[in-house]
Amino acid sequence: MKKLLGILVLGFLWFNYSFAETIVMLPKDTASGYKKLSKSLTGKYYKDYGMQVVNKKDGHPVRAGEKSIRFEVRSGDCGKDREGGWSDCKNDRERHELSAGGKKDYMSKGEYWLAWSIYFPEDHQNLYPLSNNYGQFHQRKGEPVFMFKERNYSYSVVKTIGEDDYEERKLVGKNAMPGKWHDILVHAKWSKKKDGFFKVWVNNELKYDYKGPTKTKQYVYYKFGVYRTGITRYLNYKNIDEIEMCFKEKGSTTKENTAFYKLQRKKWYGHKTSINLYDKCKDYYKHTEVPSTIVYFDEVRKSKKKEKVIKNLK
Repeated sequence: MKKLLGILVLGFLWFNYSFAETIVMLPKDTASGYKKLSKSLTGKYYKDYGMQVVNKKDGHPVRAGEKSIRFEVRSGDCGKDREGGWSDCKNDRERHELSAGGKKDYMSKGEYWLAWSIYFPEDHQNLYPLSNNYGQFHQRKGEPVFMFKERNYSYSVVKTIGEDDYEERKLVGKNAMPGKWHDILVHAKWSKKKDGFFKVWVNNELKYDYKGPTKTKQYVYYKFGVYRTGITRYLNYKNIDEIEMCFKEKGSTTKENTAFYKLQRKKWYGHKTSINLYDKCKDYYKHTEVPSTIVYFDEVRKSKKKEKVIKNLK
């Protein structure tokens, strides 16, 4: 009986430790309006360098106050979620994100103001055809409805609500991205009906004004950090000559030839096709790692009132 009790106690302590290590409490200097933020990956998968609160006095860029949030993703930074049902490694993804996916942070209906400031270092590299995602408005038990990502040489907002309702709008051009802070302000009404809206301002300029349904599920929540998709697309693109040699020695299918044609022109092609092409030819590759992605966030705020999310940016 004592042995069983000891096992139960240890199990309880382990669960609480495991749960606690996923929770991040950000200083009010950097964020507000969120009850609980959790790491996108747990345990050994979430590296110490993945997310850090850094200081202005140490030479890090800060938008307001004395601190900011630094994210970094290096080649191979993939893992599983807390429940173990999803694996980034198996799905061609890498990430270090924070998620406001707890019940107290869900946005169900009505209007919200959300803001964040984002900074790309001077030596920032665009890694297209890999897609770098820096923010998601995700649905509980559903797909994202709006994403903030870098794809074809720009920082853009992408509307992904509905299977055929895709829209991408450039917010910051590639030349303007590095070495400066960009203030993002979102005013959203979460609704399954036509009365919904999603507006985006960049540095006080309205850049995107969508009217219509903004969700398909009940709850929406915010995630931010660095989330890279299509890792094999980047590696395939950097090894075009090696793929050609691979095809000569191993042969190629019509689907592989079509993907190679698009790859040569830096065009998008199927996700599964990209993984299969990588698995087939990776032993020939000379370029085997993706450069690191570093980005800073500050003034990450959520409220029903506009003045509360922009109070430090005036």
